[in-house]
Amino acid sequence: MTAAVAGPVHEALAAQPLVDHHCHGVVTAGLDRPGLESLLTEGDAWPGTSAFDTPVGVAVRRHCAPVLGLPRHASPEDYAARRSELGADEVNRRFLAAAGTEVFCVDTGYAPVPLTTPRELAEAAGGTAFEVVRLEGVAEAVARDGVEPDAYAGAFRRAAEEAVRRPGVVAVKSVAAYRTGFGLDPARPSAAEVTGAARRWLAAGGRLADPVLVRHLLWTAVELGLPLQLHTGFGDNDLRLHRADPALLTDWLHLTAGAVPVLLLHCWPYQRQAAYLAAVFEQVYLDVGLTLHHVGPARARAVLEEAMEITPFHKLLYSSDAYGLAEFHLLGALSFRHGLATLLQDRVDSDELSLPDALRIVRRTASANARRLYGLPPEPALRRV
Repeated sequence: MTAAVAGPVHEALAAQPLVDHHCHGVVTAGLDRPGLESLLTEGDAWPGTSAFDTPVGVAVRRHCAPVLGLPRHASPEDYAARRSELGADEVNRRFLAAAGTEVFCVDTGYAPVPLTTPRELAEAAGGTAFEVVRLEGVAEAVARDGVEPDAYAGAFRRAAEEAVRRPGVVAVKSVAAYRTGFGLDPARPSAAEVTGAARRWLAAGGRLADPVLVRHLLWTAVELGLPLQLHTGFGDNDLRLHRADPALLTDWLHLTAGAVPVLLLHCWPYQRQAAYLAAVFEQVYLDVGLTLHHVGPARARAVLEEAMEITPFHKLLYSSDAYGLAEFHLLGALSFRHGLATLLQDRVDSDELSLPDALRIVRRTASANARRLYGLPPEPALRRV
């Protein structure tokens, strides 16, 4: 489904099982064409147009159609009909098995429609799953359960500690980029500031979007001691993109140096800023998940090339950030494998990189970096490239 194998780096990446360090579940119900198209885009529906007429829509028809038994570039009508004919369980099984992902770290904090659990996702793929706890969801559950403003900080801390003690939890995540952006006072808020902000929030209701409480959440995340994933860059239109530039975190990263790994997710169009932060802060790592399946294999190399310009090789991880559509698990994996293989093989062919170094980068970015950071079991020796 991708370009023909063109060298030993392509062969290595084709055979390398992936660790997807950030993703979501897939829908468990069948999808009609409008439902399918609604999940193909991060934006709203556009009357009179189709989400298949986008880079990701074209990539799905090119690379995913054959998994459903359709010809490449199948029409949107044929694609949607075949998906409905097979049913959600079979569609999910086919795409998840074809992705070659061995380990999934699943963000369970966003499920406006029924999605597979981490265990169900892993079973469909023949792999293993772990959980990522979204801290805004924990805070909002505390508020819904009822808490006095002066007790909020302690109640949130206890609830977060309880959540991360669940079996299989390996990381926490914040969507501060959506709620306030990163242009926050980097200092830890005082107890009085937190109580005052909690009083305002609890009286008004709604989701957590108070800058003081978001700062408190980020500092609490550091205290929990687990790797912290942060959405940065690209997302849906609830985001204010200029506020999601990870470079805005610089002062906070200085204050939290040496505490916990900070994983910058997605990053586009700020992959160069993220690379800078990974190059100068010991605790910072990055991926370009979500971006890869939206640009598809045709442009994955360009995104990865910018992300890897100055990023230390032990700092880049693979993620799909697939949500809803099992196609995105496959398309993210294909885009990563093709983009990275083409990039590294060209460097080997031009003698800018040795083949052993290229193969070490393959193992690190595809699997080993995530396994080390999240304390996951080592890759079986016989599966190594």
